[in-house]
Amino acid sequence: MALNTFLILSRPRSGRVEGRTALIHPRCDLITALVGGVLFGVLLLLAAAMAPARGADLSAERVHEILLAAAPGRPADLSGKSLEDLDLSNFNFSRANLSRTNLFGAKLVGTDFTAADLSGAKLDLAWIMRANFTAANLSKASLLGLVVASGLDYSPSEAPTFKGANFSGAHILARLGRFDLSGANFAGAKLGADRKNQSMGLMRTDLSGANLAGANFSQADLGLALLRFANLSGANLRGADLSEADLSGADLTGADLTGANATEADFGGSVLTNARGLDAMIGRKSPTR
Repeated sequence: MALNTFLILSRPRSGRVEGRTALIHPRCDLITALVGGVLFGVLLLLAAAMAPARGADLSAERVHEILLAAAPGRPADLSGKSLEDLDLSNFNFSRANLSRTNLFGAKLVGTDFTAADLSGAKLDLAWIMRANFTAANLSKASLLGLVVASGLDYSPSEAPTFKGANFSGAHILARLGRFDLSGANFAGAKLGADRKNQSMGLMRTDLSGANLAGANFSQADLGLALLRFANLSGANLRGADLSEADLSGADLTGADLTGANATEADFGGSVLTNARGLDAMIGRKSPTR
């Protein structure tokens, strides 16, 4: 059994208390998240879960009707709408306008967001197994506590796809290990741990084993992030905050690390063939090639 386990005691709208594992209920009275032996995101997720629900502006049926009415050159427009807690699994939002849309806690299993505009959208606690975010615009979006597996163990068949997605300026705190994020744009994104809010355990983004080839992390915050054995070949890490990040075993072939803050970062066993800017990193001596 994997250590990445969620244990939830939740109270649904009916008032009956239920116990669930692995999936986070969007309205819960108590969340205990156990990851690698430490509590993960308890304060963050509890605060989000306890926030008053605005409620969805539309039903799932009405959303489906709007999507069916879309036409080439006239994509569906759901910008600014609240779709929180709705089950939108397997819906086709390809090229739809979802800017500033609230998708908090929504079920998006198998949903297609190819080239959709999700700029400024809220996807906290959304269920995204098998969702397709290829070339989606997620700039300045919030992606906290994403649910990426239906069980206790990670399954490649449930992996969402983010190939070529735009996460510039987004706030991300999630398990994204082993996912395809090749060519994604994380410029200026915040993926680092909040060092001021760790009383209940370390909360950090996990990109271990992810395909980040050619990704843009310029000026991104990756402090304390997990990037073990990630494919960062050809990635742009200029000016990124890598302080205390774990890049052990990562493939940084041809990556640009110019001006990156590598204070106390772990590069043990990483591949740095033809990597640029090693002598211009901040906070540490150049790692061994």
